[in-house]
Amino acid sequence: MPTIMIDGYKFRFYSTDKNEPPHVHVIRAENVAKIWLATFEVEYNHGYNSSELNRVIRTTKENRERLLEAWYEYFGKNH
Repeated sequence: MPTIMIDGYKFRFYSTDKNEPPHVHVIRAENVAKIWLATFEVEYNHGYNSSELNRVIRTTKENRERLLEAWYEYFGKNH
């Protein structure tokens, strides 16, 4: 499972995600959020308070291209 470390967060996706639109699971300690890369909508959040979740979303936005490149490379799809 590809994992990209950014600012102490693990941005990860799983092989079972390939039939879904591009997204990441953002993990830190026991916290995890699933964020769609097209809209930055949060599918779910387990453990992040609102301040930290906003930081996670901002970091995801700032690194969107890098994350999308990794997604498409892993799943062998065109960007």
